[in-house]
Amino acid sequence: MKRRSKRTRKSGTRGRSKPRRDIRTLTTADQFFALPERTRDIQIAASNAVALMRSKNISAKAAADAVGISQRTLVSRAGSALQKQENGRYAPQPYDDLLRVVIVVSESKGPVEVATRDSREASKAGKHSAAVHRYVDTGDDSVLRRFKGAHIIDAQGNRVALLTDTDDLDKFGSDGQLSFESLYARSR
Repeated sequence: MKRRSKRTRKSGTRGRSKPRRDIRTLTTADQFFALPERTRDIQIAASNAVALMRSKNISAKAAADAVGISQRTLVSRAGSALQKQENGRYAPQPYDDLLRVVIVVSESKGPVEVATRDSREASKAGKHSAAVHRYVDTGDDSVLRRFKGAHIIDAQGNRVALLTDTDDLDKFGSDGQLSFESLYARSR
């Protein structure tokens, strides 16, 4: 008969000062940026890898390598956006619910950081941002007009109306709020 050790081990609390924040429960940009830098970087990389898989039709391994994470990390952080096929490979879902923080030029506040949990909404925000850049750089508002009355839904379910009024965009542009650097979410 084996003897049991009298020592008992604490379950999972060793070395941790506070509980980890689950990325699936975050709903605001401020909550996202309150995460440790490494956690944010991995989550951003996982989202980018899934986007690469969709746009370039590449494997999960190739996408993970391209963004600097392992395939294992990709699957653990973006598993809901991936589907394991019968052959054991992963394919991206048509859209996903991974948290992304994007900058949008809203009707009410101008450029703001918005957390969204829908890849389609993040894509719409990116296309709007490209249209704003095109207008600011060239004065061509033809692409921008497609967004008249459009909005994106943030992670809390609120609508954020996208700005298409050229007079307001000119005002924000002259204030320097529509520069290249100001239209990208803070990374740290």
